[in-house]
Amino acid sequence: MDGQLMAFTGIAAGMVAMPGADFAVVVRNALASRRAGVATAFGVAGGLLVHTALAVAGLAAVLVAVPALFETVQLLGGAYLLYLGARALISVARRSAADGQAAGAQGGGPGPHPMAGPGTAPYLRQGFFTNALNPKAPVLFLSLLPQFVPAGQPALPRTLLLAAIVVGMAAVWFPAVALLVDRLGAWLRRPRVSRALEAITGALLTALGGILLAELVLT
Repeated sequence: MDGQLMAFTGIAAGMVAMPGADFAVVVRNALASRRAGVATAFGVAGGLLVHTALAVAGLAAVLVAVPALFETVQLLGGAYLLYLGARALISVARRSAADGQAAGAQGGGPGPHPMAGPGTAPYLRQGFFTNALNPKAPVLFLSLLPQFVPAGQPALPRTLLLAAIVVGMAAVWFPAVALLVDRLGAWLRRPRVSRALEAITGALLTALGGILLAELVLT
């Protein structure tokens, strides 16, 4: 492995592992079930595949060059994160009320997690749209990938390799996060701990969505 590829691999690992909206959504859904968390994780990897493919194809340059298109993606991304965050916070409030009623009526036995349910498609979509609607990602990849194409080498094979590294790391890291949350599930799904985690992830998603929309208004 050449030096530039090693450097890119390190940078990509840091980018993928950095806590953000993707991480918050995976953790939140993994609290529902292992299947939900893993589906969300692969949805995030699918979103990254879209961004890296756009960068390789040069289409990300169009997004950067057309302000109206960029602003539309930013608006959709911010609104979607706000939606997910609001759902999480509303869920916390409802669970607090339900747990209080259950404690009074049944002696405190915890009820089922409100997100638990059959099917992985909703979780896959959540992971995909959380990542795919991030307007900063195509700009990042468009500016980053060319920096690691050595002079004299064909650009397309190299950028395809770099894109595959990013997507491959995401396809390993986020399912690992989901499996870790599931492994710690007995503790993390305790009513108080689960509500606290959902409140934190809901607040984080709401804050990230608000930042995106605020940037849109202020620019």
